[in-house]
Amino acid sequence: MKYGLAQKFSEIYHKEAQHAYFSPGRVNLIGEHIDYNGGLVMPAAITFGTYLLISTNQDNVFRFKSLNFDENPEITLKDGYEKDGDGWYNFPLGVINHFLKDGHKLGGLDLLFFGDIPIGAGLSSSASIEVVMAYALNDLFNGGYTKLELVKIAKSVENNFIGMNCGIMDQFAVAFGEKDKAIVLNCDTLKYDIVPSNLGDYVLAIINTNKSRKLVESKYNERVEECQAALKALNQELSINYLCDIDTATFNLHKNLIADEVVRKRAQHVVEENDRVKLAADTLAANDLIGFGKLMYASHDSLRDLYEVSGKELDTVVEYAKTNPHVAGARMTGAGFGGCAIALVKHDEFENFSQELNTYYTAKIGYAPSVYQSLIGIGVGTLSLNSEA
Repeated sequence: MKYGLAQKFSEIYHKEAQHAYFSPGRVNLIGEHIDYNGGLVMPAAITFGTYLLISTNQDNVFRFKSLNFDENPEITLKDGYEKDGDGWYNFPLGVINHFLKDGHKLGGLDLLFFGDIPIGAGLSSSASIEVVMAYALNDLFNGGYTKLELVKIAKSVENNFIGMNCGIMDQFAVAFGEKDKAIVLNCDTLKYDIVPSNLGDYVLAIINTNKSRKLVESKYNERVEECQAALKALNQELSINYLCDIDTATFNLHKNLIADEVVRKRAQHVVEENDRVKLAADTLAANDLIGFGKLMYASHDSLRDLYEVSGKELDTVVEYAKTNPHVAGARMTGAGFGGCAIALVKHDEFENFSQELNTYYTAKIGYAPSVYQSLIGIGVGTLSLNSEA
């Protein structure tokens, strides 16, 4: 078992683990700030994630242990729970609560969690914990849920138990991810396609700017309102439910309807970014990583200039990437104003890329980024306790 987790479980609980599960984190490869405009996103599972080892107990107690956090509560089994402060264990506890409220009979469990997702990097560690817990309970107690139903449970826990108003992309990506494949997902209808995404000689560099993001929520809400204003203006002549119901050519024919220049820029990003996702799917399916990289750069430029959700830190990462001949493409990913960027980097040049970016970024920003290497990995599933996977 990877990281010696089976041995650690034995040391903590003085017995053997009976079951093991894994759920990945995720990145969004392209398609930013268009999910709430009826557009397509392209997430992929990464090779970092959450490991969960479990053994049943006869004590009717849930024992939560994590190798990442200090809080390790023991919680007696009862009919239901409410969120308990801000501890990490609220994520699996919320899933347990959901199963109980749905009428499932659960028993006591000794649980050991370990995540190798970099904390605070915006790679969906919370969704990873929720999905792995839901998958495990469904497996252990014959819940009968489909994978999509488990995704919806995890999202409900995030929204209603934790109190975080997120969409469904994170939970969907960590559940449905496939090795060397991306997901093209409509977050509104949940229709999706799986796209071959073999990175070949490249790896995915995930760069955490290490900038705190205090403006994200207010700016996010502002962008949503601007998009709604653009939709209303366009519907003077069109009849559409979302900005992404039209393509770039149609937008250009009607953009004069949007009198406010800033609102027009927001809508232009949304429509063009949705078209970029469709192009990206074709490009990846054709194994054209250079072409995909150009779309990544175009996405970042649009997020910087039209949607204005980037920032000096993210721009510095992409600025450096453009000077490195071993980088196919780079872009900010996520809400923006800090957080993470991603880059496609030649595998053999990753260490040089990491060191040179560190130097370039530190000179401009005043502190270092954190750089991680990943491939496109698998979604949630069962692990063998005897393997090194």
